[in-house]
Amino acid sequence: MKTVTIDGVKFIEEKTDGMPYVMIRTYSAGVHCGLLKSRNGKEVELLESIRIWKWSGAASLSQLAMEGTNDTENCKFGMPISTSLILTEAIEIILMTETAIQSIKKVKSWKQ
Repeated sequence: MKTVTIDGVKFIEEKTDGMPYVMIRTYSAGVHCGLLKSRNGKEVELLESIRIWKWSGAASLSQLAMEGTNDTENCKFGMPISTSLILTEAIEIILMTETAIQSIKKVKSWKQ
């Protein structure tokens, strides 16, 4: 896994075949994070994606993407998707830090 450090903050530059780990906010499908396989305009394809249904321990998606959560017990994140996910109305793409990725992966999948 390659990383790049900017102003003392470590970001994932490459994980699998050069794909960055990102957080995507969409117009109508909510928030997702995962490996960005491709982007074409507002359409993005993610691998290993997780739906961020409800978060706690971060004031905004920007903070969640940079620092992760310090309240994993009160987050509701969907289970990771083993196939690719195509989102058609991406309106924000945030590159995630290594710290945030590890934090999000510690949240237990929310299931019913």
